Amino acid sequence: MSQSGITVRQGTEGSRLEIECPHQSGVLYTIPGEASWVCSEELLPAHALAGFMRELVKLELPQVSEIMQRWGVYYRPRPVVAEGEGESEETPAEQAP
Repeated sequence: MSQSGITVRQGTEGSRLEIECPHQSGVLYTIPGEASWVCSEELLPAHALAGFMRELVKLELPQVSEIMQRWGVYYRPRPVVAEGEGESEETPAEQAP
């Protein structure tokens, strides 16, 4: 087990996020998907998880909110900084409060 309990293992066709502590253990897989073609292979896990969480939270389902609160997991999208520009690519409608 890694010191943080989360280990990212890059593979040739995807990545595995090994998540474990003395009480829970699991593996989260990320592979190229329909919405992840824009991102580089090494950043695919971050791209896929951020996009997934953004869409999941956007659903505003009470069951999802309850589970997230129960486990103390929260997600807030942040502005995307354009490489080399230091400016946000996020539109005003997408900006978080």
